[in-house]
Amino acid sequence: MTEKTTRRRFVQDVSALLAASALPLTADAQTVRKPTRRVGANDRVRIAVVGVRSQGLGHVRSYAGMGNVDVVALCDVDTATWPNAIKAVTDKGKPAPRTYQDIRKLLEADDIDAISTATPNHWHALISIWAMQAGKDVYVEKPASHEMVEGRRMVQAARKYGRICQVGTQSRSSPGLQEAMAFLHSGGIGKVHLARGLCYKRRMSIGQTTEPTPPPATADYGIWLGPAPEKPLHRKQLHYDWHWFWDYGNGDLGNQGIHEMDKARWGLGKSGLPSSVVSVGGRFGYEDDGETPNTDIVFCDYGDSMIIFEVRGLVDNPKKPDPWKLFVDPAAKGDVAVGNVFYGSKGIMVMPSYTNAVVYDLDGNPVKEFSGGGDHHANFIKAVYSRNPKDLNCDVEEGHRSAMLVHAGNISYKLGAEAQFAKTLTGFRGGAEVEQALGRFEEHLSANGVSLAAGKYRVGRPLQVDARKEAFRGDDEANALCARAYRAPFVVPDKV
Repeated sequence: MTEKTTRRRFVQDVSALLAASALPLTADAQTVRKPTRRVGANDRVRIAVVGVRSQGLGHVRSYAGMGNVDVVALCDVDTATWPNAIKAVTDKGKPAPRTYQDIRKLLEADDIDAISTATPNHWHALISIWAMQAGKDVYVEKPASHEMVEGRRMVQAARKYGRICQVGTQSRSSPGLQEAMAFLHSGGIGKVHLARGLCYKRRMSIGQTTEPTPPPATADYGIWLGPAPEKPLHRKQLHYDWHWFWDYGNGDLGNQGIHEMDKARWGLGKSGLPSSVVSVGGRFGYEDDGETPNTDIVFCDYGDSMIIFEVRGLVDNPKKPDPWKLFVDPAAKGDVAVGNVFYGSKGIMVMPSYTNAVVYDLDGNPVKEFSGGGDHHANFIKAVYSRNPKDLNCDVEEGHRSAMLVHAGNISYKLGAEAQFAKTLTGFRGGAEVEQALGRFEEHLSANGVSLAAGKYRVGRPLQVDARKEAFRGDDEANALCARAYRAPFVVPDKV
């Protein structure tokens, strides 16, 4: 058999697999069912974890360590992930959970009170809605949704079916950050006019492929695709690198960045979308199969304040000076991982982690500190018992609102065009903060040997936002990108 024939047969086999997986295996998982039971104060919560390879394995370990929770089931399309997840449960002296490859089969079970899911982003909304329709409570990893409209449907499902739904932005459960935010909202640093979110995290090239890659033999690729378009695998590995493809992920803005974007909105005290959004960036430093930008800035204008969110995927300065100095002194250089900075009329607050914050006066002197970590999974379980969404530190409504900022930034980027670099943005409110951010962007790339003189700089379309409608004013192209066409039967319902 020739190599050409082998490749052709592989593509045919993948197509057959996709067609088979598009058929319902059993009863329709979207059938609305009554809740399995109401969990009483003396009951143990019976939970299933969906997606157990990396972040999901952390879910398993967390719940397995709780005295009032039983991990009764695991679900992952890749059976190679099962042994480590089973061991994480049995190591705690608890019975081995049963396993599933297909979420639809799991949702038929009556002995599951809740699911906790850490699948790729394109599955988040559908799994959550299906689970709530099946009478289960839901903990869903960030970002809440893959598309802008999906989050609102998740909120509608939670309210209609009386389900508890928590989104996995863990900083919301940190007592240190809760106290810091209360201080911020009470005027502790005066009027806050700017929130800087930073995701400075090295991302290596994922390489290039010239032909479809066989999925792992242990994985059901058709179910992995789920709602996404029917395509062969065009990257070297199935897992993780999906973050950098629009069909499945939302780039680093929706990966690591959503944590800091959520804190930026939380700190500013904004309940929803800004009045306008624009994004600039590109995929710099290497050529690979990835589609999303590895370096970009999203500007969100609320009128009285602004979020400037910076993603950097390349190395900045290997010397890495004091991160506090970088935040407080914009002239300092350094390669800082992730964090938030709030600039007020009386001071600056820095949040360099999920658990602590430091307040500086306008001269750069530290004056106050907050610290203390929390348990986001335990907060979810607490609300499963109380049946009160207000007990959640990140109810699905909050998760949806923050995810919309990510989606708006990415939509602006997708509708952009290459242009010559400039430190101003046409169609968006400017100012010193905007010019400084664009200057940092240019300097960062220059330090990595990337010149913007060739015009490989993508300037996104400035979007005017109708916050009430969660849509864009007078822009049919942008609004069309708020949703996607789903691959049957993996369809997020238009109406819940």
